[in-house]
Amino acid sequence: MNSREPVLASSVGSDASDDVVGGVESPVRRRPKPGERRVQILQALATMLQQPGAERITTAALAARLGVSEAALYRHFASKAQMFEGLIDFIEQSVFGLVNQLGEREPDAIARSRKLVALLLQFGEMNPGMVRVMVGDALVFENERLQQRMNLFFDKVESSLRQNLHEAAALSGSVTPTLDAQTHASAITAFCVGRLQRFARSGFKRMPSENLELTLALLLR
Repeated sequence: MNSREPVLASSVGSDASDDVVGGVESPVRRRPKPGERRVQILQALATMLQQPGAERITTAALAARLGVSEAALYRHFASKAQMFEGLIDFIEQSVFGLVNQLGEREPDAIARSRKLVALLLQFGEMNPGMVRVMVGDALVFENERLQQRMNLFFDKVESSLRQNLHEAAALSGSVTPTLDAQTHASAITAFCVGRLQRFARSGFKRMPSENLELTLALLLR
């Protein structure tokens, strides 16, 4: 699989000059702009996560990939957990930014739900390293609050689906629109998580969007 480097928005902060491993620095080495080194660290972490079969990533390995010292990493992030939080911030902002746009642009509740599922799975395809964070594989030995944040992320996805499906059920004349919406939203969210897990655990070979139109036709009639 070709390596994809995620495009992360710049973080606000002051970046001092970083140490190069071994104390050797190129005479033409450019001083990073404010926030640039933070973005480079997160991009490197996400890229390392997308390597099939990647084991737990250490700060030593991350520093080596960037050609800096571990101390340089800690000038921009207080801990490795904070680096993962930076990736989670990117996931949340990217996905829910698009979900909010759907709410403004798509009047049909069922179409809105289908597009929400599609954008979530397509985000995963475009950011395979992030998928290992989303499904928790990369968080097994990390701080428990990271997994809690990802649990909350999918709770929010389910909540968005539930709102859409309650609207659709009410319009269709269902006598139990709340129950219908809860049941379907839960099942669809579980489907999304399952597709993302399969993608990560297949070494990023089984695409999340495989036969998606047919599947959505069954899930969202």
